[in-house]
Amino acid sequence: MASKEIVYKEQTFQLSYELVNPAKDNVLLILHGWGSTKEIMKQAFGKTLPEYKHIYLDMPGFGKSTNEMILTTEDYAKIVQLFLDKLGVIPTIAMGHSFGGKVSTLLNTPCLVLLSSAGVITVKPWSIKVKIATFKLLKPLGMKRIRELFTAPDAQGMSHEMYETFKNVVDEDFETSFAKSKSRALCFWGKEDTATPLYTGEKIAGLIDNSEFYPLDGDHFFFLQHKDFITQTIIEQCKDTHK
Repeated sequence: MASKEIVYKEQTFQLSYELVNPAKDNVLLILHGWGSTKEIMKQAFGKTLPEYKHIYLDMPGFGKSTNEMILTTEDYAKIVQLFLDKLGVIPTIAMGHSFGGKVSTLLNTPCLVLLSSAGVITVKPWSIKVKIATFKLLKPLGMKRIRELFTAPDAQGMSHEMYETFKNVVDEDFETSFAKSKSRALCFWGKEDTATPLYTGEKIAGLIDNSEFYPLDGDHFFFLQHKDFITQTIIEQCKDTHK
């Protein structure tokens, strides 16, 4: 376990990270999803792809990394890039789960691996629409309990900065960013995913010119049971991006 101090927009971030296979030349950056940490990603991929130097990073505000600033996805990508610059590495592959997929897309690595990436706005169920409308009606009352009742599970227990960051990124339309990507993209998705449904993965794969789409059994964390297939596909499809 290690950390790097990064300064972005006059704010200091302590970023916690871990390296696997540190002596290797080709670099694989692996980014977790919202509310998660580097640990789950290392659990899945830490013993795979031995020909790559793995970098597992806690993004700002998650795990052991700090954040005292309201951020956007673009801010996250810029902070991650500053972190990579400080390490002195240029990733061959960026892999991102959920929210981490959006951040990975902005890094413009030769190969991009998306695991049920966020970024396509989904139609909210009627129950959620009612909840939002009720919250807006009650918000002027200024009761702290209202927020506790209506905050999404992914946002509960957050600092003010992280809650406002969550609101910035949760319903962000990232389709233009996907369409601009020049990376070789491998899009893996859980068929039973309800957080980022299968059709959003099909849409993202259609937006990225040089992409392949792989629907797999499982939910939003499908990759835990399909790590062997995912890594074998990376070996076959990203070999031309090696140094």
